[in-house]
Amino acid sequence: PSRTFHGNNRLLTFQITSHYESVNQGKKELPEYFNFASDVLDEWARLEKDGRKPANPAFWWVNDKGEEVKWSFEELGSLSKKTANVLSEACGLQRGDRIVAILPRVPEWWLLNVACMRAGIVLIPGTSQLTAKDISYRLQASKAKCIVTNDTLAPAVESVLSDTQFLKSKLIVGQGNRDGWLNFK
Repeated sequence: PSRTFHGNNRLLTFQITSHYESVNQGKKELPEYFNFASDVLDEWARLEKDGRKPANPAFWWVNDKGEEVKWSFEELGSLSKKTANVLSEACGLQRGDRIVAILPRVPEWWLLNVACMRAGIVLIPGTSQLTAKDISYRLQASKAKCIVTNDTLAPAVESVLSDTQFLKSKLIVGQGNRDGWLNFK
């Protein structure tokens, strides 16, 4: 049994606990490999596309000016696949490589999270309050091969580039172009 909440069937706490208890007791088989993006998100997108799941937003973002971004499960899946391709092809990242994301919580931040899950890339999030010294430390300690940031923080990243030996690509989330950076869009 599940209860309806805003038109969606949700598992109750005891159902979730029961599922995990059955896994722990060996009654349910765990998959050898699990990827949230392909095993859950893509499945929900398929159910949504087939009409077996109501078309509710998978992602709904509103900024302080009232501007909205809404993505269905199918849209989020498709956009995350495109982003994963950019990370793999344009940035040359492979499974296990690290990427530093220093962004406010804009839609691209969330998209990057799902794309990294999909591609097996390790995401290292950073707050937009980091200083150049903080950024340098994180890039060196993590051996990140890519960084994603916005127009505001790009100068701080550029000021420490000579200290970073592993960084191969830079993505910028913004409207314009910046020399030496790939635009996220």
